[in-house]
Amino acid sequence: MKDVMLQGSKQKLYDMVGGAGAIRELVENFYDIVESDPDGAPVHRLHLHGMGVNHLRQAQFEYLCGFLGGPQFYIERYGHSNNRKIHEHVEIGALEVESWLKCMDKAIEKAGFSAEVHQRLMAVFKQSAESLKNI
Repeated sequence: MKDVMLQGSKQKLYDMVGGAGAIRELVENFYDIVESDPDGAPVHRLHLHGMGVNHLRQAQFEYLCGFLGGPQFYIERYGHSNNRKIHEHVEIGALEVESWLKCMDKAIEKAGFSAEVHQRLMAVFKQSAESLKNI
């Protein structure tokens, strides 16, 4: 997997957000929003059919650390980080993608990242989320 780098910079997005602690906060914010905000309802419904939100909080933290250019915790645990393979059993359409992106946008805002980092995160998350549509 390629590390996500800021365009025109050698610095990894993992470092730009502040490393593992900041990613943990982002993930916690995200799932708190998914569980409580009406915009999160489509994503929350999907998670109720899977392993549950608590499992996903840890898995997403591990995944995002590696995805953003940091430690490869997810690969160490599961042997790969192929996002399409991870989600192949989940029916994901435009509604779910929009819900996920709205919740992540709110989570990034709550985490207080700079406008530039916010924009960069949403750009990579949008590309990734759109690639998961399978219905």
